[in-house]
Amino acid sequence: MKVTLLTKEYPPHIYGGAGVHVKNLAAQLAALMEVEVRCIGEQESRRHHLSVKGYQPWERVWEEKFTSVLGTFSANLAMVGKRVDADVIHAHTWYASLAGFMAKMLYNVPFVATVHSIEPLRPWKEEQLGRSYHLTNWAEKIALENADRIIAVSHNSRAEILQHFDVQPERIAVIHNGIDISTWKPSAARATRRKWAIPRDYILFVGRTSRQKGMKHLIQAMERIDPGVTLVCCTSAPDTPEVEQEIAALVARQPRVLWINELLREEQYVEIYSHAQLFVCPSIYEPFGITNLEAMACEKPVVASAVGGIPEVVVPGETGYLVPPADPRALAEAINTVLRDRRKAKQMGRAGRKRVEERFTWQAIAWKTMDLYRSLLPGTRAAEPLFFPHRGESPLASRGYANPPLSEP
Repeated sequence: MKVTLLTKEYPPHIYGGAGVHVKNLAAQLAALMEVEVRCIGEQESRRHHLSVKGYQPWERVWEEKFTSVLGTFSANLAMVGKRVDADVIHAHTWYASLAGFMAKMLYNVPFVATVHSIEPLRPWKEEQLGRSYHLTNWAEKIALENADRIIAVSHNSRAEILQHFDVQPERIAVIHNGIDISTWKPSAARATRRKWAIPRDYILFVGRTSRQKGMKHLIQAMERIDPGVTLVCCTSAPDTPEVEQEIAALVARQPRVLWINELLREEQYVEIYSHAQLFVCPSIYEPFGITNLEAMACEKPVVASAVGGIPEVVVPGETGYLVPPADPRALAEAINTVLRDRRKAKQMGRAGRKRVEERFTWQAIAWKTMDLYRSLLPGTRAAEPLFFPHRGESPLASRGYANPPLSEP
């Protein structure tokens, strides 16, 4: 069996949860079948059963706000210009959805779309994209309503898809996001904390500089959080310069905020998660929220908004607390509850790690995804033998994919 994954993000160009998802899913699936990744960028590599090819978008167009969407569409056209010989096409996010739809039409290949968020629920994107935001809605609608199967990353996301698109319920499967538990685990490293002069007592936010992530509500909550605690915000990829400037103004007025406004390496994030008192996810919209898994894998309690797929990850009173979105007072109360009972916080952190190990490994997610692919194939192809590792063994380690290179010389 062969699958072609279509995506905007792929290493080394990852800035959000969808990119993390595709990176890990591709590596795991490559231990089970042939995997081709077509992405936006200049990447080109091949190792064993995993090949990667980047496609460049157009140069900037006359209207700056249209560049992102029209450039994305141009890269989608390039992705399908080369013949597709896979058994299944699998597109991720609206950024690659149009390529998935076109590949289905051109090459008569089953088309799977994974929904990491839906455009109708992100109206603030019009601030970033101008009227081209309406084209992202159009592209997503065309793709989802013509996909053979849709993967939702949470049950809540599935309900949103059914509400906003003309899709039969039986075409939507729920397969949660995952975490690489061999990488994301408590770390004793100190270098990153020394570099940024991160104090001993801190709470942590990690995410894009976007209205969606609710960072401003967390900064406002610092007025009510117990003294002696610093908020460390690790952000990147601002939606617009205006959003970044708004956050900068809030940070300037709050002396207990340390803002690391650049993309870090994975091992640096692991270190910063590992030594925080707790992790905070104040999103106002979050179909899943991989950062919560990252924190839990590093044995940290989580305080998060009760939105989207987050309640399917964070168990209130067991692995953290859930609060209403856009409510700085509720955020502060929950954060203080964790800070004032460090013993309970450690118990929550250990429970979070256990939950991640039991429910959210990429190995299990890859197998579920493979089963969905096979359900779309004719009987003879679906019956093809596939590699299965021994019980408890990672297919990555078995096939030498534990640390796949980002590029080949």
